[in-house]
Amino acid sequence: MLNSSSLSVLIHEQAKVYGDRVALSYRDYDTQTWKPISWNRFSELVSLTSNALMKLGVGVQENIAVFSQNKPETLYVDFGAYGIRAVSIPFYATSSESQIQYMIHDASIRLVFVGEQYQYDTAFRVMRLCPTLERLIIFDPKVQKNPQDQFSLYFDEFLQLGEGLPFADEVQARAAAVQPDDIANILYTSGTTGVSKGVTLTYRMYTAAIPANDRVMHLSDKDVIMCFLPFTHVFERAWSYWCLSRGCQLAINLKPQDIQMTLREVHPTCMAAVPRFWEKVYAGVQEKIASSSAMQRKLMLEALAIGKKYNIDYKMRGIVPPVQLKLRYLFYEKTIISLLKKTLGLENAHFFPTAGAAIPREVEEFVHACGINMTAGYGLTETTATVSCDWHDSPVSIGSVGRVLEGIEISFGENNEILLKGDTITKSYYRKPEVTAKAIDKDGWFHTGDSGYIENGELYLTDRIKDLFKTSNGKYISPQALESKLVVDRYIDEISIIADERKFVSALVIPDYKLLEKWAKENAIAADSREQLCSNPLVIKMMLDRIATLQQEFAHYEQVKRITLLPHPFSMEKGELTNTLKMRRPIIAQNYKDLIDKMYEE
Repeated sequence: MLNSSSLSVLIHEQAKVYGDRVALSYRDYDTQTWKPISWNRFSELVSLTSNALMKLGVGVQENIAVFSQNKPETLYVDFGAYGIRAVSIPFYATSSESQIQYMIHDASIRLVFVGEQYQYDTAFRVMRLCPTLERLIIFDPKVQKNPQDQFSLYFDEFLQLGEGLPFADEVQARAAAVQPDDIANILYTSGTTGVSKGVTLTYRMYTAAIPANDRVMHLSDKDVIMCFLPFTHVFERAWSYWCLSRGCQLAINLKPQDIQMTLREVHPTCMAAVPRFWEKVYAGVQEKIASSSAMQRKLMLEALAIGKKYNIDYKMRGIVPPVQLKLRYLFYEKTIISLLKKTLGLENAHFFPTAGAAIPREVEEFVHACGINMTAGYGLTETTATVSCDWHDSPVSIGSVGRVLEGIEISFGENNEILLKGDTITKSYYRKPEVTAKAIDKDGWFHTGDSGYIENGELYLTDRIKDLFKTSNGKYISPQALESKLVVDRYIDEISIIADERKFVSALVIPDYKLLEKWAKENAIAADSREQLCSNPLVIKMMLDRIATLQQEFAHYEQVKRITLLPHPFSMEKGELTNTLKMRRPIIAQNYKDLIDKMYEE
């Protein structure tokens, strides 16, 4: 049953229902075991956090920040802050000094909770540049403090400030006084096109979003949720709050690079993911198929073909499959498909919300063919995540982003731009009235910057309007459409389309170096370095041939004509990726200008 309590008291109310049942778990890397935290203990730690914040003088609607990877402590601070009507602002764990300095200054923050050594060192270095910042509170007891640091506290020391709950009555009064339009969070966008903006998320937005999602997707207190995406991301944050409202158990993944291991350890039923996760799974399975014996390859391909027909052609459309097809599917499901899911740690799969970027059609079909309920969706930070998603009791079409949630009004403006209204939509960017006025028109419509259309009740996205490229021949190119098509190739790890003000389309390609090196060896191509490998004409021809096969459905002017293989991936350090690993196209164009210009030489 959904608990509709305010975020300010949600954990305490759920503790009354679930008591000593496990609410959270996390991986202890010292013992390599998962440690459980009960609802009662969760509630107790939230109360201690609220009281400790009061001891430090945190006021109503004062901004505090959490600069950490996913840890149970981040949730204690979030809900402890809600309990006293303070505003919790999450920073991405990979944020740079300049990003941290900007956000601390923009939101006038005086308390920052930091996770591990990198976050502590980064925050400590910017303290002298941030007049408002008074104190760091450190989650990881292994962090080595700077010898000059006389003011930071470890989290255990911080909690001691709340021992005995000295402000219990005041905390209770504040929690009861929360207003729907109080700010709960300020989430800073990743800034693919410019300066980061603080999106204000209110209690009203969460109160509207959680039941709207609950009405169309089936979640229960039997579900075990792997928290993989950062809590800083609105998708993971809003999803996790809904899961907690449903009494689910959250398994908190600390290190994103360890997700394949933690999935096999926890065997979750649900996990919010971005398409990139499934692209990696798809590429891994394709490589497994390619390297198998002829008989194994035939069986795996047949299993996926039957799974696709059964799940996509019938089940997803709400049509009863023919008996013979069902029997064939059950055979493969109990043998090859179940083995595949077990290998991934997904044998208990219930459903997996997926959003954040375009889902390549081949990847979406593959996941459903495996009998995994990928629930596609669309949303933004400004919309408390979900605008639309696949409804579990309605027909679902591959390629759509589902049906618009109840309570959200949708309209289409110039260039078919998606316009939105509703209680889940932000009313402002923090301290940025001019930016707010550009995003929300005089009639109250929020302009998403995405174009799309509705067909048979389902929403389809076409382009990110601001990202459209115009060639020097006047033709418009959608880089995302090409990239999502080409990135499914197992030899391509990342790809950035180049076309703006250029004569034709080209691309910078980050190959899968391991597979490429294997292919070169098998084809007697010698290379002493990645640089040599990526510049070899035979290697480039092989990659271009693969791209040519994949892009046949695109018009001639949309197709990639030339490529440059890069010996190193795009990086956040060079400003080429945001904290959510989205490409910053202007920076990539600037950093690789010479290589790009070379592709256009006659």
